[in-house]
Amino acid sequence: MRTTTIRIDAETHARLQRLSKETGQTLIETLRDAAEALGRQHFAYRVANELAALRADNASWNDYLAEADSTSVADGIR
Repeated sequence: MRTTTIRIDAETHARLQRLSKETGQTLIETLRDAAEALGRQHFAYRVANELAALRADNASWNDYLAEADSTSVADGIR
């Protein structure tokens, strides 16, 4: 594995070290998990915003629901 150095403030470093100790992970594993969680959070925000925009347009929302109903796997969003 190739590594690099990043600069963070002392408070964030201490927080990451505490998290690492609590989970029994290395600092690198903790940072990797944090980056993954942040990526998932940003994805969820984008999806929520796109759904909100879709819901704001009744015709588009109804088209979406009709298409969702016609698929074999419903998304459960109403």
